Amino acid sequence: MPGLAQKLTQGYWIGAILIAMMGFALKLIFVASGAFPFNSDEAVVGLMARHILDGQWPAFFYGQAYMGSLDATLAALGFALLGEAVWVIRLLQALLYVATILTTAALGWSIFGSKRIAWVAAALLAVPSVNVMLYTTISLGGYGEALVIGNLLMLLALHVWRQKKGFALWGTLAGLGFWAFGLTLVYTLPTGIMVVRKLWHSRAKIVTTIGAFLFGALPWLLEGAKRGFDPFLTELLGEAVSGASSGGLPSVLEHFVNLLLFGPTVIFGLRAPWSAELIAAPLGPVALIFWLAVLVYGVTRLRVQDEARAGRWMLAGVMVTLLAGFLLTPFGADPSGRYFLPLAVPLALMAGELFTGLLIPRFGRWAYAALGLVLAFNLWGNIQAANENPPGITTQFDPVARVDHSFLPALIEFLEAKGEWTGYSNYWVAYPLAFLSDERILYTPRLPYHQDFRYTDRDDRYAPYGLVVGQSPSTGFITTHFPELNQRLRDSLLQREIEFEETTIGPYTVFHGLSKAVRPDQLGVYSAP
Repeated sequence: MPGLAQKLTQGYWIGAILIAMMGFALKLIFVASGAFPFNSDEAVVGLMARHILDGQWPAFFYGQAYMGSLDATLAALGFALLGEAVWVIRLLQALLYVATILTTAALGWSIFGSKRIAWVAAALLAVPSVNVMLYTTISLGGYGEALVIGNLLMLLALHVWRQKKGFALWGTLAGLGFWAFGLTLVYTLPTGIMVVRKLWHSRAKIVTTIGAFLFGALPWLLEGAKRGFDPFLTELLGEAVSGASSGGLPSVLEHFVNLLLFGPTVIFGLRAPWSAELIAAPLGPVALIFWLAVLVYGVTRLRVQDEARAGRWMLAGVMVTLLAGFLLTPFGADPSGRYFLPLAVPLALMAGELFTGLLIPRFGRWAYAALGLVLAFNLWGNIQAANENPPGITTQFDPVARVDHSFLPALIEFLEAKGEWTGYSNYWVAYPLAFLSDERILYTPRLPYHQDFRYTDRDDRYAPYGLVVGQSPSTGFITTHFPELNQRLRDSLLQREIEFEETTIGPYTVFHGLSKAVRPDQLGVYSAP
C-alpha cells in the first residue's frame, strides 16, 4: 500500500476531508433550520453532562443498565468549553460523524487501496439516508460513538491481520465499546475472529488482547460488581426493548417479518424511520435498484481472491452479525431503524467497489450520474422529512410521543410566573423541561402517555428529582396529546374537592394552582379505562 506521503500527493486525504466537511456543513444547515426536535433522551444526555461537571459521574445512562456514559462525558467536555446548550450536544454528534466519514474513507483505502472507493463511500455517508442523518445528529446516548469505535475496530483488525500489531489497542477499544454501547458487538465479534485467528499461535498476545478488553470495559465491570451483573447482561441482550416478545421461534419469526417489512425501506432511505410512507418517491426506484445491485455485486466479490478479500469478509461479517442479532434478540421488536445504523458503512464501501469495479468500466461518465441521483435522492428525502414539522426529523415513531417543544420556552415562562416549580408530567416533557430550565423546574415523569394508560417506572430515570417533588408543598400536572387523561385528572381533583386551574400552552395542558398537593397514584391515572 502507498505510504502517507504518497496518499497526500494523490490528494487522497484532501478529498476525504473535503467530503467530510461537506457532510458536516449539511448537518449544521439542518440543525440550524430546526429540523430536529429536542427529545427527552437527548435531554437526559444533557442533564448527565451537567451533573458530570458538578462532580457526579454516572457509569450508565440514567435509569438503565446498558449504554455507558461516554456520550454524556464527551458532552460534558463540550459544555465546559462552549456552555450548556442543545446545539453543543449536536455539534459533538456532527464532529463524531466527521470522524465516521474519515475513518470510512480510511477503510476504503485500507481494504481496496482505492481512493475512488474511499471517496464514493465517504460521499454516500456525507449525504446519507434520513435514518443515518437522524441517529448521527440527535444524541440518544451512544450511536455516534459506536460508529466511530466500530470503524476503528475494523481498521485495527486489518492492521493485526496484516502485521500482527495493534492488538492491544483493538482490545481496549473493543472493551470501551462494550461499555459505551453493546451495539459495538456487531463489530467486535467479526473483527475479534480476525484478531484471534491471526494471534492463535501466540498465547501471550491473546492474553494481552483479553486484558486490554477488560481494561477498556472497566466501568462496565466495576458497576456490574457493585450492582450485580444480572441486569447488565439481560439489558445488554435487549430485555428492556419496548414490545419485546417472550422469545423462541415465534419471536424469531416476528423479527424476520419486521426485518422484511421495515428493514430494506429504511436502510435504503425509501422511508423515514418513524413512518411507513415513501419519501422522495420519484427517485425511489433508482435508489432501490442501486442498493440491490450493491448487495448482489458485494456477494459475488466475496469469492474473489485478492488483497481485499479479508476486508470484504470483515464487512460481510459485520452485516451478518447485525442481522443475526436483530433476529435472535429482543432488539428485533423495535420498528425504528436505529439498530440498522451500522450497516451504513459496509454498504457505502460496497457501493464504492460497485461504482469503481463495474459501473465506471461499463458506463463511463454515466456512472457518476447514477451516483448523483442516489445522493440527490438522499438529500431530497432529508429535506422532505425536515419539512414535515411536526415531527420534523424525529426519533419518535409513536405519534403520542411527538411533542412540539418549540412551545417549551413559553411553558417555562408560564410556570415561573405562576411559581409552579414542581409536579408531574410524562417522559417526553419532564427531562427537556428540566434541562432547558436549568433544573429550576422539576416535573417527574410519573404520568402515562400511552392512550391505554400504560406506564412503566423506567420512565422515571433520575430518583433525586422525585425526592424534591415528593417533599414539595405544592404540585402541578402537565400532559400532552391525551384528552382522556386530562378528563380523568379533572374528575379526580373535583372528587377530592381540590381546587385547580387549567391552561393550554401549545401541546401542553397544565393543571396548576392546586389547593392541595396530590400524587398521580392518588388520582387513579394508571388504571385502564
